Amino acid sequence: MRIAMWSGPRNLSTAMMYSFGARGDCAVVDEPFYAAYLALTGLEHPMRDEVMASQPQDPEDVITSLTGSLPEGRIQYQKHMSQHMVEGVRRDWIGKVRNVFLIRHPARVIASYAAKRENPTLDDIGFRQQAELFDEAAALGDTPVVVDSHDIREAPEPMLRRLCDEIGIRFDPAMLSWPKGGHPADGVWAAHWYGAVHRSTGFAGPEGPLPRVDGPLRAVMEAAMPCYERLKARALTP
Repeated sequence: MRIAMWSGPRNLSTAMMYSFGARGDCAVVDEPFYAAYLALTGLEHPMRDEVMASQPQDPEDVITSLTGSLPEGRIQYQKHMSQHMVEGVRRDWIGKVRNVFLIRHPARVIASYAAKRENPTLDDIGFRQQAELFDEAAALGDTPVVVDSHDIREAPEPMLRRLCDEIGIRFDPAMLSWPKGGHPADGVWAAHWYGAVHRSTGFAGPEGPLPRVDGPLRAVMEAAMPCYERLKARALTP
């Protein structure tokens, strides 16, 4: 089984990759379209040159690597940033994988992202693209699953058990912890983005109150809210 986990930045996505990577039957792939995304958009991101050199820049090469056959009983967990699916990257291949959507309240995403890269736009944080991909996966015959990172942090084991049930794999208690210091599958960009999760050995505890978002970023949050709320209405509960 190939699982495509569609997230935005600063959304528990790396911790979820580590969780699945702790399973003995699962290989993980970290943001395989990142270099293609940078090549197609020309955006300046931290460590751009290193990212571009570390991965295929042709999205067709990436798609081929994500959709082939797997040995029986094996799982591949694909950690994707939904904002990487820009014009020039075809999406029909998502009908060949099991699609899951990892969401987080826009206020939390924006506050965390802005601390690493200033002045994020709506396209930077992926909510619009998540909603589009959800609809496209459903149209291709998948039954997409939605899980909220807030709920995972509130109750990791019950939520992971429910998620595994929904996608048709057994729950493995190994998913609740991982070694400190990162994963061999980390992208080269981990040095800039993954500091907190590299210091962790499991999911962080429940989140506090929503951060206040003011100024120009408030408009970004308000634009993201309808997409978040639409997917939140479909999110799993324990």
